[in-house]
Amino acid sequence: MANYNIVPLTELVSQFERLPGIGKKTAQRLAYHILEQPPERAEKFAEALVNARKKIHFCKECQGFTDLDICPICADGSRDRSVICVVAEPKDIMAFERTKEFGGTYHVLHGVISPLDGITPDNLRIKELMARLSNSEVKEIIMATNPTVEGEATASYISRLAKPMGVKVTRLAYGIPVGGDLEYADEYTLTRALEGRNEI
Repeated sequence: MANYNIVPLTELVSQFERLPGIGKKTAQRLAYHILEQPPERAEKFAEALVNARKKIHFCKECQGFTDLDICPICADGSRDRSVICVVAEPKDIMAFERTKEFGGTYHVLHGVISPLDGITPDNLRIKELMARLSNSEVKEIIMATNPTVEGEATASYISRLAKPMGVKVTRLAYGIPVGGDLEYADEYTLTRALEGRNEI
């Protein structure tokens, strides 16, 4: 019996499988869906991927994603620059922005301290945060890392660095379930967590 193996299709499935939360069957469905589209649609999809990867980089100020030098949030003169909400990942910014309750700025760490995974403070954007604290009128940083062991360790580490600089460090209240991800929290839960934050 002949081996039914189409190399470009196998490669496409393999690339989809690398995405988080995508298993073999879902990867196959996505690959077949792409192949069933008109060529111009598949080309637009590929072009969007390449453009996003080429044009999107870190904001010089908050380290979030942007296609400009400074992201729209950091460039917004109406934002309260005395408060910085520190998050682990760029997607966490969107979770807070959906609440329409937070008027400060953000700082993205791009991960949390996790010695078991080989992630140390030097692997994160902590130096950039400390530079912002020393060069500005920041009065408070809100530690909005996930309520996990790694998230708590990261919050404590940054708190120890920031407090001697005279900056108030608060932690989100536990409206966010322990072990949960900010990405999946609804607007009401995030609003309550912001309102009930505590100093650490």
